[in-house]
Amino acid sequence: MNYRQFKDISVSEVGLGTWQLGSADWGVVNDEEAFAILNRFVELGGNFIDTADVYGMGISESVIGRFLKTTDRQLFVATKLGRRHDAGNGWPQNFSYEVMRSHVESSLEHLDVPSLFLEQLHCIPEEELRAGKVFDHLRRLQEEKLIQNWGVSVETAEEALLCLEQEGLASLQIIFNLFRQHYAEEFFAKAKEKGVALIVRVPLASGLLSGKYTATSTFSENDHRNYNANGEAFNVGETFSGIEFGKGVQFAQEIAQAFPDDRTAQWAIRWILDHPEVTTVIPGATKVSQVESNMAASALAPLPAEIHQQLKQKYNSDIRPLIRGRF
Repeated sequence: MNYRQFKDISVSEVGLGTWQLGSADWGVVNDEEAFAILNRFVELGGNFIDTADVYGMGISESVIGRFLKTTDRQLFVATKLGRRHDAGNGWPQNFSYEVMRSHVESSLEHLDVPSLFLEQLHCIPEEELRAGKVFDHLRRLQEEKLIQNWGVSVETAEEALLCLEQEGLASLQIIFNLFRQHYAEEFFAKAKEKGVALIVRVPLASGLLSGKYTATSTFSENDHRNYNANGEAFNVGETFSGIEFGKGVQFAQEIAQAFPDDRTAQWAIRWILDHPEVTTVIPGATKVSQVESNMAASALAPLPAEIHQQLKQKYNSDIRPLIRGRF
């Protein structure tokens, strides 16, 4: 495993996204399976884990918290707030200092840690980012030592550029993959200039870029790839990166033909890692074999420049015009 800098800390360039460990939007992952996934991730050199308070309404955080008690390895856990809609929560009340603090305290309890390594705003409304009060609240929580660092998970390049103007921003979490390439030209250089870490989510476009799906593939009822395939529940960009499933299968097959061999998922992650501004990629996993495949991307040699150029041309001509949702 190779490591990259998050401020003055070295984090694994392939991390672990744990939306699936909430057993709410990817089918059920029981504790035994979750611990096997986390154990293998750590065994292979992983040390950066991303979660959120709404992943199973605390289930993902709690599983990670229990796992932390079983290992001596130093792990860096990032969580997120802002999307809770349980009793007394929702928009816009989620963005007051008092509610944000209560959500931080809830994450601290679930993870059973004295302070959060990284707290991120979780794709909140752009008007809240523009108003700016949420950033003041995060700075206050940092001063109070409840959080060590803070960042923002964003949906659009415009939001990323807006956040990059904020003093103290440690990280941006973004959708960036072969179905969402243009961000590299729009704000990567500015993030590097400001020393802001880039955390890449949805690297395999909800599994499409693994190359294992066909146009007839189906998903369980409680899997977001079923109930949000066309943006019925939240921004369609979070599911298949906003590409209609059938077209996504076709594009994934065409992209796979450009890779050196049939390790499609690994090469798709390697393509992301070939961008030096990226700090860590956080693919999810519901099986240990997926963890092993994802982590192996770190050992691959960079893709040749001509393949990068071929994939860029494919994106600009065929894929980008078909992206749906906010981006």
